[in-house]
Amino acid sequence: MTLVRDDVRSLYEQIAATLRDEIEQGRYEPSGKLPSEAELSDRFSVSRVTVRLALDRLAEASLIERKQGKGTFAMRRRLRHRLDVLQGFYDSLAAQGARARMQLLRMEECEVPPGLRQTFAADVKSCMYVERLHWVDDDPVAIAQTCMLPEARVVSRMEAEALPSHEMLERIPGWRIIDADMSVTAVSASAEIAAFLRTGIAAPLLVLRRTSRLADGRACESTVFHIRPERFDLLVHSGVEARFLARSKA
Repeated sequence: MTLVRDDVRSLYEQIAATLRDEIEQGRYEPSGKLPSEAELSDRFSVSRVTVRLALDRLAEASLIERKQGKGTFAMRRRLRHRLDVLQGFYDSLAAQGARARMQLLRMEECEVPPGLRQTFAADVKSCMYVERLHWVDDDPVAIAQTCMLPEARVVSRMEAEALPSHEMLERIPGWRIIDADMSVTAVSASAEIAAFLRTGIAAPLLVLRRTSRLADGRACESTVFHIRPERFDLLVHSGVEARFLARSKA
C-alpha cells in the first residue's frame, strides 16, 4: 500500500485502517498473527513509532492483542447475522466460513412455558422443546432454546442434532415457513447460561427472540438465543430511500 503523505488523516491512522480491513477479511487467519513492527515498518516505509501508534489504535478498538514474547495477534473474527432474511443461525455462521457446529442439550415434549403462551394459539397446551448450543471453533457462542408446535414431535433426535431450525421444521409434512418476527435486547447472563457459554455471571449478552409463522398464519416456533456479543454483529439492511431536506433559509 502507498500511503497518502498529505492526507488529512495521519499516517498511523491510514495504517490502522489498512490493517483493520485485512483483519476483517481474515488475512491473518488461522493463527491470527500479524507481522512484526519491523516488518510493518518496512512495508509502509514509516518509523516503528508510527507503526506502534497504529497498533495502539487497533488495540484500543479491541481488534488486536499483544502477547508478551509471542507477537501481535488479531482478535477472533467478528461474525454477522442478518435479521432481515429468513436464515437459520447455524446457516449464517457456516456461510461465513466459520467452523460451526451444534450440540443438542435437551429435547422433550413439555407444557408451553408461561412466557411463550401468548406466542401460540390458545388451544396449544404443549410444545416440543429443543435446546442447542452453537459452537464456533472451540468456543460456545450462543445457546438457542426453541419451542415448537406439538406436531414437531415427528422430528428425530438425529435431525435436531444436525439441521438448522427452519430446515428441520420444513421437513414436517405440510409445513412451510413464510415469515418471522425478531427482536433484540440485552441481558446479564444467569448462572446457568453463563456456564454453557463459558462467560462470567452477569456478563452482558445479546438476546435474539424469533417467532416463525406458517403459510396458514400459525406461529410454529419461538426461539430465544443468548449470544456472546464480542463475536457478533446483528445486521438489518434497509431498502427505504432516505431523503435529506435542506432547511430553507429565512
